[in-house]
Amino acid sequence: LLAPTEMSSPSLKTGAYILIGVGALTMLMGFLGCLGAVNEIRCLLGLYFTCLMVILIAQVAAGLVIYFQKETLKQELSHIVESLIENYDPLNDDKRNLQDAWDYVQTQIACCGWTAAKDWENNEILINQSMTAYPCSCSNSSKDLQVESGFCNLDVLVNSTATSADWPVHEQGCMDGVEKWLKDNLGVILGVCTGVAVVELLGMILSISLCKNIHSEDYTKVPKS
Repeated sequence: LLAPTEMSSPSLKTGAYILIGVGALTMLMGFLGCLGAVNEIRCLLGLYFTCLMVILIAQVAAGLVIYFQKETLKQELSHIVESLIENYDPLNDDKRNLQDAWDYVQTQIACCGWTAAKDWENNEILINQSMTAYPCSCSNSSKDLQVESGFCNLDVLVNSTATSADWPVHEQGCMDGVEKWLKDNLGVILGVCTGVAVVELLGMILSISLCKNIHSEDYTKVPKS
């Protein structure tokens, strides 16, 4: 992985902690909900309702943070990706997972670099090779389709040195590609988020209904004086 200074991002760390917390709360919530429903325990159903409410609030809060802090998040993500590109090394197994993830992004979105392919001109290995190689995951050539990581060598060299303009790579930067993907799939993303919120609301309503039914049954079982 990248060094701590390269991965330092308060907003991303906060988002990661929120996701971890929501995941743990979801597991606890499912256990409490099943146990409370099977054994008709009002206390556990109440905790189930509370957990669902907290998760829903956390999701809304995360959405608001992303919306209002999107420029800050974009700057922090730019710093992380630029550091990753600059230190990209196919032979470094310590960074393998993060580098493979970035190669996957460039391959799937058909983009190169964060703002453009020129970002790769800051890579130490490519500088040492006088830019006569390029990232394979950026390639727009059919011969490189089977190679989705590492560096590929230029076939034809006009001079002993080259620039990103000489590479057979995609012109679009991944920042623009990601934004375009989000805009094209905005309806699907909002639909999924809305569906999850509706399911959570239904769970809250059902848990309240079960609590009321259990309370009514307990009341009818009490002998009248």
